[in-house]
Amino acid sequence: MIEMEMAYTELNAKLCAFLDKTPNSFFAVKNIKVELAAAGFTELQENSRWQLQEGGKYYVSRNGSALLAFVLPKKAYLGFQVYACHCDSPAFKLKNNAEIVVDKKYVKLNVEKYGGMLLNTWLDRPLSVAGRVLCNVDGRLEARLVNVEQDLMMIPNLAIHMNREANEGVKLNAQTDMLPLIGSAAAKDGLQKLLAEACGVTAEQIVDTELFLYNRMPTTTVGLEQEYVAGGRLDDLQCVFAGLQGFLAAEAGESVPVFCMLDNEEVGSGTKQGAAATFLKDALQRINMALGRDEEDYLVSLANSLMLSADNAHAVHPNHTDKNDLTNKTYPNEGVVVKYSANQKYTTDAVSGALVQLLAKKANVPLQLFYNRSDMAGGSTLGNISTAQVAIKSVDIGLAQLAMHSAYEMAGVKDTVYLAELAQAFFAAAVAEAADGTYFLK
Repeated sequence: MIEMEMAYTELNAKLCAFLDKTPNSFFAVKNIKVELAAAGFTELQENSRWQLQEGGKYYVSRNGSALLAFVLPKKAYLGFQVYACHCDSPAFKLKNNAEIVVDKKYVKLNVEKYGGMLLNTWLDRPLSVAGRVLCNVDGRLEARLVNVEQDLMMIPNLAIHMNREANEGVKLNAQTDMLPLIGSAAAKDGLQKLLAEACGVTAEQIVDTELFLYNRMPTTTVGLEQEYVAGGRLDDLQCVFAGLQGFLAAEAGESVPVFCMLDNEEVGSGTKQGAAATFLKDALQRINMALGRDEEDYLVSLANSLMLSADNAHAVHPNHTDKNDLTNKTYPNEGVVVKYSANQKYTTDAVSGALVQLLAKKANVPLQLFYNRSDMAGGSTLGNISTAQVAIKSVDIGLAQLAMHSAYEMAGVKDTVYLAELAQAFFAAAVAEAADGTYFLK
């Protein structure tokens, strides 16, 4: 028990550090590239031919905001063990020409919503900005990542004296109520100068930007026994982090372990770097071709593959226990959640559900089952979108969390370890289907 408690403490300390240095998808890719390079992985480029070797470890990124890594077995492989997750989270995105001067006294910024946000959670918090800046350097466009690591702005609430009905419920308007204050009128043009300085260019050299606000409050652990982790972007960076730990720790099996981190899930996945694109499909086909296998070999390998679509799940809320299913309830620190949906918002079926149960039992990892209430529409994730591109067996999993899509979320510290252990077992495994319909988990 003491050793396990140490594992919870150590792994979640690493999770907190990862969350604090990963304000958005661009930084998720940047930070994971560092870990993969340290582990001996070689970077591939989509615009070059791939020269792969048995036993080799590789990764490739797309758009600077999605990444896929894999390890080739030292023998002919059976299929693919794909762990798919997403690295984007709901946030405010900065518009171009963002500065707005108010009464010749204030400067606020024009922003728009990205994803399904809980707007009120962004009020009265220190915020900053991070993302990608395109710079014109001697006629070449260079993409540079910028994270302004200071408490830069805030979206102030309207005082209750000016809205006596505030505690009765306020409908917030993203265009009028949610624009952050960045400074006094003297600060005009200050953000552009700050970005230019961070990029090492002049303000005139900045051509375009993709910048997102983020909550500056550090990730922490809370609870009498420090049993909960609290911070921004737990959905879905907790699954990203835990899956990566399992991927790096797994021993090679008979199938190709694939860690696939996609972007834009929060806005429907319909981008070149999202689940609806061909990023995963392209990579699997190139692996197949680079090892001299033909198209039929590829189709056979898909039939012997399994995907874990990892995206956090809703825990029972202590103040709203009626919002969950009657017989399938999920709680923080009680195991990895397996998600089911009759309308196929989640990909789990009896076959994939049974396979993950066998895998979890082998790894000694507890599982919980999640269904939405039958009279409530639930969210969706990237699993069913990904399998429209790559037709493999899939199961939707996640970790039970509270305050999903808040600027500051909450989950269980034990569950990070549970998912890392399940992922490690998953990446080392292989799945095969016999002609008589029998399934084998190797």
